[in-house]
Amino acid sequence: MTSATETDPATDQADDSRRVSMLLGLLFGLAGMGSSSAAVALALIGEDLGVSAGLAAWAISLYVLMLAVTTALYGRISDLVGVRGPLLAGLVLMSVGALVASLAPTFEVLLGARMLQGAGAAAVPTLGVTILSARYSGEVRGLAFGRLAGVAAAVSCLGPLIGGVVEAAFGWRAVMALPILGALVVPLLWRALPTGGSGARLDVVGAVLVALTSAGMVLLVQSPSGGLVVAALGAVLLVLGVPAVRASVRRRPDGFLPVEVIRNTTVVRSAIAASAVPASWFAMLIALPAVLLAEGWEAWQVGLAMVPSAAVALLVPQVTGPMLTRIGPSRSLAIAGLVASGALLVATAGAFWASATVLVVGIVLVTFAFGLGQPALSAVVGDAVHEDVRGVALGVSTLLFLIGGSIGSAVVAGLSGPLGMPGALLVLAVLPLLGLVVLAPTLRRTAASPAA
Repeated sequence: MTSATETDPATDQADDSRRVSMLLGLLFGLAGMGSSSAAVALALIGEDLGVSAGLAAWAISLYVLMLAVTTALYGRISDLVGVRGPLLAGLVLMSVGALVASLAPTFEVLLGARMLQGAGAAAVPTLGVTILSARYSGEVRGLAFGRLAGVAAAVSCLGPLIGGVVEAAFGWRAVMALPILGALVVPLLWRALPTGGSGARLDVVGAVLVALTSAGMVLLVQSPSGGLVVAALGAVLLVLGVPAVRASVRRRPDGFLPVEVIRNTTVVRSAIAASAVPASWFAMLIALPAVLLAEGWEAWQVGLAMVPSAAVALLVPQVTGPMLTRIGPSRSLAIAGLVASGALLVATAGAFWASATVLVVGIVLVTFAFGLGQPALSAVVGDAVHEDVRGVALGVSTLLFLIGGSIGSAVVAGLSGPLGMPGALLVLAVLPLLGLVVLAPTLRRTAASPAA
């Protein structure tokens, strides 16, 4: 029995949810800034290291590739040994990669460092939501998910502005070093990081097969801007990897990719539907600067145009937390898809008219969709699986979430040439609606359940 002078652990956890979720959101945002802030420095990187602008873009593409490929790995390892060790290892890799990238004497060294940085940054999105899923429940957890997504989106939205200011003052190498700041957050989170796991051994073969297959998916998605060689490599990895992963799951149903996760239709359908939201968000992060820069805007002015969306991202958690509790995460995910599609239609008009005001409205709307969709997906997946496989389930759903972001950037890069930016955004506006079709059975089950 708890005495009056003792502290109730449940109350402690509720009280620290704001601090923990915002710190995790800051980490998530710094990981995302590894892409958004670096984008403004690509031209100078290419000029300084003697490569073309197209080749310099691989400093972002390989970062995103490693970020996506290793998410499921961190999730599964956290199931086995707890969160603290994998998160620390990931942040060390991210910081070392950022440091080496800032000092890179050649472009080849820069690419290697960026891959290392991406592999480390992948720990943050998966393990962040794992921590919140394990530590909180009910409305407190919904608010925590919302804060994490809101702070992460705000920091990412400010990436171009921060990157532009840092680049102007200190050069592109300082921009590459920005993610090192994440190491300063670890001591503030240390006590909140769970250490317990199942103690089982890692299925190394299964992990390698899933990583290679995931790499094939990402490369194939990025092939419109990467060329035929990238497309061929992605297709080979995918064609060979899918049957190999199936065989691995049959051999070890409780291995790296547990069969109870991949056969959970709620997890799979929700992750596929949710992937349309980051597709919309990443597309807008590329489209808005592209249109405004073509109209003669300076990089720092483009960064200022992103400030309203950053402000909205910080306010979204006040809406998302109560919404997840009131209507449920599946319906919240559906609303996020509808808003994302509407945002892309608004952005289509903004790109057609070259209107900064309309484009800003579009990115504000898609930021709201992201701030609602990401925590809704985390809540759906966290509730749908047993805690022993929660980490890998969140990792797989995060992988599909990030692949959705790659689809958005690839479609904008590949179709804006032949169709123009308005045409590319109009095509993307269909994706969230297709996601709703995939999600429909889950929504029907939710409506039919007694708790709905």
